[in-house]
Amino acid sequence: MLRNIFTICILTLMLAVQAQKDERPNVIFILTDDQQVGLLGVEGNELIQTPNLDKLANEGVRFTNGHVSTAICTPSRICMLLSQYERKHGVNFNSGTSVAPEAWAQSYPVVMRNNGYYTGYVGKNHSPIGKGGYASGLMEKSFDYWYAGHGHLSFYPKKRHEIFEDAYHNTQVEIMQEGVNDFMSNEHRLGGALHFIDERPKDKPFLLNICFNLPHGASTGTMKLLKGDSVIYRDLYRDIEIPMPENYIAKADIKEPKLPASIHRASDRQAGYDYVDTPKKNKERIIRQMQAMTGIDGLVGNLRQVLKEKGLDKNTIIVFTSDHGLFMGEQGMGGKALCYEACTNVPMIIYNPLDKKKSRKRVSDELILTIDLAPTILSYAGIEAPKEFQGKDVSGIVSGTKDKVRDYLFTENMWSTQFGNPRCESIQNKEWKYIRYYKNENLSAATKIAAAKQLGIPVNKMLYSVHDPDIALYRSFVEGPLNGEKAVYEELYHLSEDPKEVHNLASKKEHAEILETLRSEWKIAIKEARGEGKPKVLRYTADSMMEQFGTVKNH
Repeated sequence: MLRNIFTICILTLMLAVQAQKDERPNVIFILTDDQQVGLLGVEGNELIQTPNLDKLANEGVRFTNGHVSTAICTPSRICMLLSQYERKHGVNFNSGTSVAPEAWAQSYPVVMRNNGYYTGYVGKNHSPIGKGGYASGLMEKSFDYWYAGHGHLSFYPKKRHEIFEDAYHNTQVEIMQEGVNDFMSNEHRLGGALHFIDERPKDKPFLLNICFNLPHGASTGTMKLLKGDSVIYRDLYRDIEIPMPENYIAKADIKEPKLPASIHRASDRQAGYDYVDTPKKNKERIIRQMQAMTGIDGLVGNLRQVLKEKGLDKNTIIVFTSDHGLFMGEQGMGGKALCYEACTNVPMIIYNPLDKKKSRKRVSDELILTIDLAPTILSYAGIEAPKEFQGKDVSGIVSGTKDKVRDYLFTENMWSTQFGNPRCESIQNKEWKYIRYYKNENLSAATKIAAAKQLGIPVNKMLYSVHDPDIALYRSFVEGPLNGEKAVYEELYHLSEDPKEVHNLASKKEHAEILETLRSEWKIAIKEARGEGKPKVLRYTADSMMEQFGTVKNH
């Protein structure tokens, strides 16, 4: 009798503990850097080896019309974290600002942590948060587990970031794999990792952000093909023919630039984006991109295996995308920060094992933005999205219960600097895209470089330092088009017939009606992107940093 009573008590206690366990799904968000569409086998690349990502895409939903809202690293990443257009959050390389703590408090990782999720971050952070930006420490403290470096990592992160010094490996993907394994194992063997809770609670769901600095050229450009590197990074793809991208034009063969020189000063572009110079240089860059993607693919495969071994695979949602694409010499163009498909269209996969099988294993051409990912993730977690979010919950499209969330998609670029890139915005549907450009009056990089050399000033300091007056210039970029600033150049592309955007139809009379329709839609979209109120940002310039660290006094 006593034994039966004891057994009943134990069972009751076990049921009570089980009832308290949070059964919400785990979420893993994987973000690559500068990954253009076409670097996955599932996207039609017959040369690249990405079996694990291909399998993830084939088992989930792959979006062919996934786009970033701005095609440059820092603002694009903040757009995803805050689910806001750049025009609303107000942070870019040239903005002279960082994300204010009150705005950061509404980011999806912080909201999930405040709602019971154990959160981790591994890899690259390129989002300045709080007073002093990267030096504030706010980003690190916002996660329960942190194994990441601010800014670029390089292919060999140990030489650049102290946090990775205790890693066994030397190469970026493999160091990040160690961080992922450490997070998943709950053993905390990595000396450099920061963990603000002793171990990952087994009764709580987790959110893990895995953010690469690959296949970005800044990292692949530092590859040294060392003996200790994986054979992937030394020999793979070097014994096969590497074709140039469709519509590739070498620099010497450009007869007429894609954009007028008054709009886009290609001669001032950053040296790292020399894809267009020669086929030989471009081939080496493509090989390194492909090698990096195969390395990333291996990490994804290992991660999914660990999830299966731990019995977490059936309750873990995986989201995969990139912060933007870029030109690899197509139409004589190199780099990003434009509104063309090469820059804004990115790979996007959402794998939700909790959805019915018949709704998975699909390819969707619905118009999706990366700012939609945060509200979608919160929806999966059963958390209400903050009112500040501008993205749409696309979980219904993923599950097959909803057709679409928008008819038109808006993108923008306000990283207009000495490197010759123009301000531009675009509005598109599945068939047409309209792009508008504004006057480019920025000082030339060549002029700055010449002055720096003449006076013995470090060139990078001259080119990349942002000062207080730049804040006002950036704000004029944000507000100008809303206050009547006129476009000085326009483009119209029939995407369904001309997906590579080769033929500008803006001047064709037969398309005047669609052009006017898209202009009207642009006017609506840009107002929605700007939103209401002042941007929730802090001053973050060379001047503010000098004051903060006591080297300059206010007068």
